Amino acid sequence: MKAYVVVFMFLLVIQFPIIAQKGYGFSHELDPFRWADNTPADCPFPKDESFDGIVFTGRYCNYTNADTWYPSWAEDGNLYSPWTDGYLLNLEEFEPFQDEHPGYACNSLDWLGRKGATAQAKIVGDDPMNLEIINLPPRIEGHGMPRFRGRYPSATLLHNGIWYYGTYCVDAGPPCGKVGWTKLGPFVGFRTSADYGQTWTETTFTAESPLFGEDPDIAPVKLGTPHFVDFGRNMEHSPDGKAYLVGHGSTNPGSCNSWIQGDQVYMCRVVPSTENINNEDAYEYFAGRNDDGTAIWSDDFEKIKPLLEWEGHLGCVTITYNAPLGKYLMCISRGIASYKDEDEKGWIDLRHDSMVLASDEIDGEYKLVQYLDHFGPVAYFLTIPSKFISDDGKTFWLSYSANWMDKNMIGNPQGSYYSFSLHEISLDLKE
Repeated sequence: MKAYVVVFMFLLVIQFPIIAQKGYGFSHELDPFRWADNTPADCPFPKDESFDGIVFTGRYCNYTNADTWYPSWAEDGNLYSPWTDGYLLNLEEFEPFQDEHPGYACNSLDWLGRKGATAQAKIVGDDPMNLEIINLPPRIEGHGMPRFRGRYPSATLLHNGIWYYGTYCVDAGPPCGKVGWTKLGPFVGFRTSADYGQTWTETTFTAESPLFGEDPDIAPVKLGTPHFVDFGRNMEHSPDGKAYLVGHGSTNPGSCNSWIQGDQVYMCRVVPSTENINNEDAYEYFAGRNDDGTAIWSDDFEKIKPLLEWEGHLGCVTITYNAPLGKYLMCISRGIASYKDEDEKGWIDLRHDSMVLASDEIDGEYKLVQYLDHFGPVAYFLTIPSKFISDDGKTFWLSYSANWMDKNMIGNPQGSYYSFSLHEISLDLKE
């Protein structure tokens, strides 16, 4: 593994010259570049003929030494996000990741004498190259061990001054396909805050009795690691006033179904309120399509059906509405591992393939805009913060974290760090 990392970093130095990095939060600019189209031949999603792929402008910026960032644009104009598995420092110079976790630290597993917990922050500023990350203590310890190994942040939404913060569990088993934990645990439920994260009301749901009732020991989780669809500031572009959640999972017990692996994408929706958010009866679930292609929605979780399917190729998923273009942009990342030789004794090629898809309707057909192989090369938790979409919709910023197995890796593209990593991209629209 170490030999692979050295070789890979050497290749990246050749392809992407390093510029001086003055610090997390300082601007970085490289030459624009287009990602090569290496879409697998068996991809079931048709190509979106409105676009000719995406172009990376070369502008990027990194903040913090932590991951799991899912920004939500609140009515006060700021972004709010969970974070975990790392630490925050107020520095004016770049600092490589340190295993001892100096500064304010949080991990979703029991680590370095701390209990597994989740954290949160406010993100202030309108320029992605010059943001201020303000930590919002306290860490909130998760529950669910020893059956489940950890408690991780997922769905987060700021709406009408209420912060809805969801968490999910992962299993303690060995990795599936050498990538992630064998079983994706259930989504537990939502804690809420009416004062922008200063104080919290915890959900009454537990890992043993979660919101949607899923139990990976009975059947694979379907609504795994769900995330709210980003409808813009204070959900201003929701088509019906409802909050939508999108997650990944599987129906095949033999499939890899982990935090970054799945076979299907699922969706549900709810009118957001403190009364509804932890009330399973208030939710509706995507349940397939009528003969004319229109979506079916059901209030019965047992009738939930996949919105997308691609066995062995899907994983963590988010959706953002691009209002200027009238398009829903979906980001998916999938963990993949392969070996130099068949007996699995050679170095391991661990990567995360990602993709961007688009649809005119939130529950419509999603078509492929760009397949991103070896992106990061281990990039995950991809999302497009609606706050940073340009007025014409053609330019936006891709938020993700990367390279958890080597937190000081140069990255592919350069600047893909284990952090709140923001990269500017533009859609290449066909005339």
